[in-house]
Amino acid sequence: MFGKEFQRKYALTDQGVRNTKQATVWTVIVNLVVMGGMGILYLMMSAYMKTLTGGDELPGVFVFLIMTAVFIGLSLFTHLQQYRATYGLVYGEVKSVRISLAERLRKLPLGYFGKRDLADLTETIMGDVNRLEHVWSHCLGYLYGSYISTAVIAVSLFILDWRMALACLWGVPVAFLLLFGSRNLSRHKSEETKAAAIQVSDGIQETLENIREIRATNQEDRFLNELYGKIDRHEKTMLSGELSCGIFVNAASVIMRLGVATTILTGTGLILSGQIDFMLLFMFLLVITRIYAPFDQALALIAEMFMSQVSAGRLMEIYDAKTAEGSETFSPEGHDIVFDKVDFAYDNEQVLRGVSFTAKEGEVTALVGPSGSGKSTCARLGARLWDITEGRIRVGGVDINSVDPEVLLSDYSMVFQDVVLFDDTVMENIRLGKHGATDEEVKAAAKAANCDEFVEKLPQGYNTPIGENGAKLSGGERQRISIARALLKDAPIVLLDEATASLDVENETKVQEALSRLLVGKTVLVIAHRMRTVEAADKIVVLNDGHVAEEGSPESLFAKEDSIFRRMALLQSASAGWSI
Repeated sequence: MFGKEFQRKYALTDQGVRNTKQATVWTVIVNLVVMGGMGILYLMMSAYMKTLTGGDELPGVFVFLIMTAVFIGLSLFTHLQQYRATYGLVYGEVKSVRISLAERLRKLPLGYFGKRDLADLTETIMGDVNRLEHVWSHCLGYLYGSYISTAVIAVSLFILDWRMALACLWGVPVAFLLLFGSRNLSRHKSEETKAAAIQVSDGIQETLENIREIRATNQEDRFLNELYGKIDRHEKTMLSGELSCGIFVNAASVIMRLGVATTILTGTGLILSGQIDFMLLFMFLLVITRIYAPFDQALALIAEMFMSQVSAGRLMEIYDAKTAEGSETFSPEGHDIVFDKVDFAYDNEQVLRGVSFTAKEGEVTALVGPSGSGKSTCARLGARLWDITEGRIRVGGVDINSVDPEVLLSDYSMVFQDVVLFDDTVMENIRLGKHGATDEEVKAAAKAANCDEFVEKLPQGYNTPIGENGAKLSGGERQRISIARALLKDAPIVLLDEATASLDVENETKVQEALSRLLVGKTVLVIAHRMRTVEAADKIVVLNDGHVAEEGSPESLFAKEDSIFRRMALLQSASAGWSI
């Protein structure tokens, strides 16, 4: 019942399966204890009937008081245990699931995140887990516990009188057959609702991120109307899903409750024919007041249980994704980066083909080439942010695919074109490069990256909050903070991807001078479109259409009449004199 298939179906951890088992056991016990309360009422009524018909005296009230007190105490204890098993343990499970999801995401290669946008992942971590939490706490234990307790009670009823038992219980399997027959419809409606919800999240996020462009182009009405349309579609799909599920749930409840009528009719007929006495009918009437109760909540939530399997499937996609793992130790002999016949495909689109080159320690190696030639891809592969398809990448003779990415990245400093800053102070954003760095170290790195010029003008200097992703700073200022962070880390390998793209000519020159002083002796891989950025490089690797077209020193490549590097340099030189 609680095997691997069940675990995957509801995205439960091993502890979650154990929690469900506990909840099921205590639900069975609670249901049987409550049914025992019906037994006390039956005994009291039976004693009273004997007094009316046979003249026997009623047993002492004290006996029934003791039985009632025992029942209340036992009921309280078992209900508390059930509550702990269904709710208390599940809330801890939700925390564990979210933490395990975060850990899983932390270990996934960046290629995975290119397939799932932020709104989709946020919906999985928050919305899908919330839906599953409700199912874990409100449905699974109750439903499976009700199955078992009803089976135990049903066996007892069939032993007493199979005709009355059949009249009492026929509606339960019919009701559940109806519900389980509708689960494909429920799953389909859930998928539609989930897709519509993600579209709404995407629309809101897109509108907020691009609000300046929307206003600048006077497109507010168009974007808002599109967003309203997405919200309306979400509302319609949600109402449609709830209506279709509600019809089946209510129909199942009505069918199950018809057992009350058939029990009364069957019992009355059997009494009139002299086959049973009134007390047996009375016992069955007591039973049907409670035997359907455990399913009431389960019936109301069973449609949600079916729909939750869509959410569970989305969680399992994350758990099933291949993680980037490896050794916890990294002891290279030097820090030369060697690409050896590297192939890389992204979504079945070949990006790199047989790329081979060496970025030597103590040298600056520049990757240049047309847009889309694979320069940034090489930089990310070199830091194992993505995993290669074929070939090998070695750092100091060590295959980086054999090293855990977090261990590997301790030897890397990176400044990419897309700068990521946090809603914190300038000081703390730079300090991310080296945990525990002193203020003096942070300021030294900032000065080397030419940050001190604009930091001195901020209201609180280095303690000035810069807003979400550095919203209060210019593009060049944000990029210089990112460079300062990399300089502070002082790692033996430095990757610079368009690191000076947002700087003006004066600041670009200053930062290049700082980099030249501070990156001596390191393995430096520079990606740039501006030819003047790579003029001082020790080696140029020209990529074209995903393969190495040419490599050598800037001077040797420029000297070749038909070289791609020469053509790019001349084109940029000509465009520098362009004016309106």
